[in-house]
Amino acid sequence: MCGIIGYVGRKPASPVLLEGLRRLEYRGYDSAGVAVLHEGELLVRKKKGKIDEGIARELAADPVVGDMGIAHTRWATHGAPSDENSHPHLDRSGRIAVVHNGVIENYEQIKQRLLKTGHEFVSSTDTEVLAHLIGEHYERLEASGDGEGLLTRAVTEALRDVIGTYGLAVICSEQPGVIVGARRGSPLIIGLGDGENFLTSDANAVVAHTRQVVFLNDYDVATLTSDSFEVVNLGTDTADVQISKLEFDAEDSQRGDFEHFMLKEIFEQPRTVENALRGRLDHDGATAVLGGLNMTAAELRNVQRIVIAASGTSWHAALVGEYLIEGLSHIPVEVEFAHEFTYRMAPIRRDTLVLVISQSGETADTLMALREAQRRGHKALAIVNVVGSTIAREADGGIYMHAGPEIGVASTKAFIATLTVLTLLAVYLGRMRMLSAGRAQEIFKGLEALPAQIESVLAQTDAIKKVALKYTSAEDFFFLGRGYSFPTALEGALKLKEISYIHAEGYSAAEMKHGPIALIDEKTPTVFLVPKDSMHDKTMANLEMIRARKGPIIALATEGDEHIEGVADDVIYIPKTLEELNPILASVPLQLLAYHLAVARGCDVDKPRNLAKSVTVL
Repeated sequence: MCGIIGYVGRKPASPVLLEGLRRLEYRGYDSAGVAVLHEGELLVRKKKGKIDEGIARELAADPVVGDMGIAHTRWATHGAPSDENSHPHLDRSGRIAVVHNGVIENYEQIKQRLLKTGHEFVSSTDTEVLAHLIGEHYERLEASGDGEGLLTRAVTEALRDVIGTYGLAVICSEQPGVIVGARRGSPLIIGLGDGENFLTSDANAVVAHTRQVVFLNDYDVATLTSDSFEVVNLGTDTADVQISKLEFDAEDSQRGDFEHFMLKEIFEQPRTVENALRGRLDHDGATAVLGGLNMTAAELRNVQRIVIAASGTSWHAALVGEYLIEGLSHIPVEVEFAHEFTYRMAPIRRDTLVLVISQSGETADTLMALREAQRRGHKALAIVNVVGSTIAREADGGIYMHAGPEIGVASTKAFIATLTVLTLLAVYLGRMRMLSAGRAQEIFKGLEALPAQIESVLAQTDAIKKVALKYTSAEDFFFLGRGYSFPTALEGALKLKEISYIHAEGYSAAEMKHGPIALIDEKTPTVFLVPKDSMHDKTMANLEMIRARKGPIIALATEGDEHIEGVADDVIYIPKTLEELNPILASVPLQLLAYHLAVARGCDVDKPRNLAKSVTVL
């Protein structure tokens, strides 16, 4: 959450920073600001509101000039969205500017100490306290007479007083040409250019300028100039510095001709499945090729239980993964919310493998679950999308989704990619146990057919839009399914509530009669997932209970199911596929339904209120 961009070079900094903020706005968009250094003076502009409505107008009316600076787009944690709480924040001398992602847990204690020594604060943020703390250390070091590396040393010493998480960028009016960055628990990346360098929380902000990056580790402190960078680690005084190349380019993170990033990413899903499968199907051996697991066949055969930890959409994918792995490999699987796994200290047997799922690879509670599993001596694998992310680097092994950049806050193609990867993993584990070669080949054939089948679902977007327009006044929705369709129903409900602000609940269809059916009336639509699968007849019986109570029904059914049109108000069809693959196909029309409902209700689809793309603070 939140976005940081810093630039030092030979170009005018303000346009680079503003462009970077626009590329980062999906990380947070309740306010934004910049600080640019020009002829020994810090020029600060910041404004509440989305970038084009706030800081962009502010800079157009009151420009800033300079060849280095830092900027921030905010998702509020401490302090409500306001001009005063916007970043950057200054120290009491006005010489030091700080932008910060994360939470300083002991900021109140530090603030009280600083108040006693004469500091005054204009915001209610923890970041302003951090700026004052850095400034206090800077003043003390300055008074000692040793000016070498003064800003870096001030930041380093201040952070030794801090408890919490941070990704931060700092500049000082008396240190021209120098940006200092540091991270603990919140991502930070150095972008390496020609005569210019960048500091950012997200590679999307710099990919238009460079694809050479350094992913900082926890407790790293980096010092950047236009021609150099240096990294030290607070714990070891050395740092593991590796230059990586980004797998995507600037065009991949552009919206193109689509009205919204979310719609673009929904329509990218046929290629998403192809990319997740590429090079991973061994037809001769009837197994998957997953070389990044870093576990031997013997180690994997000894696994007697799997715990999957995830959050949000990834948690819904994990539930599908539970069905897949148990069904194809007969290994018991338990799915945990990542934060619950970390804090409730459930007993885990020694023969348990932990798997974490995170699109960004930076999700704070999922990262904590990974570290907790490793602390307790378990192998911890990861399914992630972002190469070089913290979870990808710290996991014992794993699988990349290869979904490409996902800018829309509501995850779509990453969910589809995760389901594809989980299917491959289930086949891989199954072939080590009881899954026959013929059954594996059948699943491979189904997977390879998916891209064309998704295309056929996408071709129904106008028809799905017509269905959506019938229900724009609804304030409550149910999404119901059984078996593999139950987690898909949960995900459909989440998509709708995330972007349209319609209250939506996902349930097992069998659970409705145990209480929730009391809420059914003529104004409450139900989306029923009734594909032709092993649970079809039982799900239809549940549908009849809703119909008897006059609840409007939108059915998601398999092509060729003629009976469904007689019992549902609206029907959306998906192609016939294997039961295990229904969640992938069924997710696409649910995404489109949510999208068209949100657009019709005038919602900002790509930047829904109160949400940010990646939860990197606890």
